[in-house]
Amino acid sequence: MKKKHTTQFAPVRRSLGEGGFFSPRALLALIVCSAAACSVLAGALLGFFHPEAPNQASQRALTFAERGSYQRAIEEVYWRHRIWPKERTDRKPSLDAVMSQAQLQTKVEDYLRKSQALEDQWQRPLSAEQLQAEMDRMAKHTRQPEMLHELFEALGNDPFVIAECLARPVLTDRLVGDLSAPDNKGRFDSARSKRLRSVSMETTVADGTYTLPRIAEGNPPCTDDSWAPTCLTNAPSGRSYHSAVWTGTEMIVWGGLGSSIWNTGGRYNPSTDSWTATSTTNAPSSRYGHTAVWTGTEMIVWGGNAFFNDLNTGGRYNPTTDSWIGMNTRTSNPPSARQGHTAVWTGSQMIIWGGAYYSGGPPDYFNTGGRYNPSTDSWTATSTPSAPSGRELHTAVWTGNEMIIWGGDRFGSYLNTGGRYNPTTDTWVATSTSNAPAGRSLHTGVWTSTEMIVWGGVANTVLNTGGRYNPGTDTWIATSTSNAPSARQFHTAVWCGSEMIVWGGSDYFNTGGRYNPTTDTWAATSTINVPTGRRLHTAVWTASEMIVWGGNNNTSLNTGGRYGPTPAAMCPSTPTPTITPFFRPTPTPRRRTPPPPPPRP
Repeated sequence: MKKKHTTQFAPVRRSLGEGGFFSPRALLALIVCSAAACSVLAGALLGFFHPEAPNQASQRALTFAERGSYQRAIEEVYWRHRIWPKERTDRKPSLDAVMSQAQLQTKVEDYLRKSQALEDQWQRPLSAEQLQAEMDRMAKHTRQPEMLHELFEALGNDPFVIAECLARPVLTDRLVGDLSAPDNKGRFDSARSKRLRSVSMETTVADGTYTLPRIAEGNPPCTDDSWAPTCLTNAPSGRSYHSAVWTGTEMIVWGGLGSSIWNTGGRYNPSTDSWTATSTTNAPSSRYGHTAVWTGTEMIVWGGNAFFNDLNTGGRYNPTTDSWIGMNTRTSNPPSARQGHTAVWTGSQMIIWGGAYYSGGPPDYFNTGGRYNPSTDSWTATSTPSAPSGRELHTAVWTGNEMIIWGGDRFGSYLNTGGRYNPTTDTWVATSTSNAPAGRSLHTGVWTSTEMIVWGGVANTVLNTGGRYNPGTDTWIATSTSNAPSARQFHTAVWCGSEMIVWGGSDYFNTGGRYNPTTDTWAATSTINVPTGRRLHTAVWTASEMIVWGGNNNTSLNTGGRYGPTPAAMCPSTPTPTITPFFRPTPTPRRRTPPPPPPRP
């Protein structure tokens, strides 16, 4: 009987071979792969790329172990750029601590299986021309040229290795996604790749005439005041009421409502301008109007609604391993089911608070919440003495030591009250109402490192006013209305280091504005190449640009755009703690009956 063996993937070291490429003999000497071990990896892809076929181009052997080593080099680049929230007291671990050899092997197997499935479908392998075109596309459309340079360098700037280990996974994922789409039903049998049990130890591919593409630098980051579209190919289905977080390398969108209620999502990588679907294995149930936070290693989603069913469940998604872990709902006493709540990440815990529950009669408005610790998979209730009154559709920001909530709706009353919650002492302090903005809901809130800025929303009318709250002095200052964007709700806002950028919302606007609190002035966002107007979309700040995606304009959208503001001085080298604006899930600020599903496109 053949013995099982796990291939160990060594880090790629350029000193071992020109361009960072291991020779098969040297690599085999390092990992001592026996003939019996290699037999486990032999299987359906033994004839991958048909090495027996005559080929005029030069041939080059690339072992499975080499592919794994190059995959590790790619993951090292991404892991280095992953956001480790500064509030976290623990040190960022090494890649080896968060991604096992088996998980690296699975990633390599996955793209080789997809390649084989495409070959089975088309009766021909992916060509060198297709892979060269994919490399060229990445280099031309990247919005993170520095990171793409790092990826190329990690692969030794070897165009053959880049084509095989960076371009091939992206291209095969996109092509399989296209052929698996509903409008192509019946044209592609994805089960073929699932039936493949193993991959070959060594594949021989044409070294062809690959050339290293020149990475387009474009304008320096943050200086162009213009828009560029996000890739549409392989993007998730159109949706609104979804969530989004920024990881430092990717935007992850999940859930939401479109032609269905989704428990699907996607990871958008601006360095390669490409989408990768999130796994649905062990994913939380479908929902919309939930919240999401980024912890440094995982996205945590919680709560929300599935039509007439409010939820108190959630899940933790790891983009490094593309895997979900459920959250304890049996013994950890999670908060009661709700929607219209908020969530912040403190560095060690997710705090959710407020929201409402609809059960057929008047809604229950909560002034309760919970602190979720992912390291223990447990909840601790937030205190209620001195807590603000129950509400939904408010905003929340994390200051570094406190959560500040403000505004919202309660039985049709628009609130201009709020509170500061200290999780260390489990205590609340009310925010001042002196000079506070008018009460409202469906507004946005960002944290600047010294102030909370709230803006827009709806009361008895839609608003274009706002205020800056300083928790150190417990005081408010109104934001200027001169040159401010038009009044709106259902918009998004991000903080980019020195300005707040608001965009979209209300009657499907494709306009926005940049607010500078230092000068108390507004400047309009560019409309050059701007995405289609929308509302109920999401936005994240990447440290160099704002990415907006999804939303609704009488139809559910799966399009988006990347906006680089100006001047360059406003762009920090690292993102701020508030990674995404908190999502406002409910389209109507007042409801006294069970919430109907939002209108379908």
